Amino acid sequence: MKALLQRVTSAAVSVNNEIVGKIGQGLVAFIGIANSDTGKDAQYLAQKAVNLRIFADEAGRFGRSVLDINGEILIISQFTLLSDTRRGRRPSFTEAAPPSRAEGLFEYFVKEVRDTGLSLATGRFQQYMQVEIHNDGPVTIILDSGDKR
Repeated sequence: MKALLQRVTSAAVSVNNEIVGKIGQGLVAFIGIANSDTGKDAQYLAQKAVNLRIFADEAGRFGRSVLDINGEILIISQFTLLSDTRRGRRPSFTEAAPPSRAEGLFEYFVKEVRDTGLSLATGRFQQYMQVEIHNDGPVTIILDSGDKR
């Protein structure tokens, strides 16, 4: 499972020109789910994302997490994070879990984040979405559950 995190001052997601999710200061988490992912990957990535210290502390250093600042999180399903571009000019998505499997793990990830008490919003699974992001910094971090030790 992969997550692309963007620190934001605000963000919103729309489907068919209707805003379906909106947050203030916090994180946008794009989540890609692989064929081999399990609930343990979702748990690991959720905990890593909400506890990652990428917000400024009093010294201006990365010393606070989204939990520490009582921020918000917008979670978007993003199968293209699993793209393979090693061959040719068109990406392959064979490593991405099929929607029937990915949706359950995506919802489990959302549940794990919700259980932390953070205010959150989501996009709509398997829908064409427009995402408006006001990247703060900009700070963009990639997490991969395969990196856990």
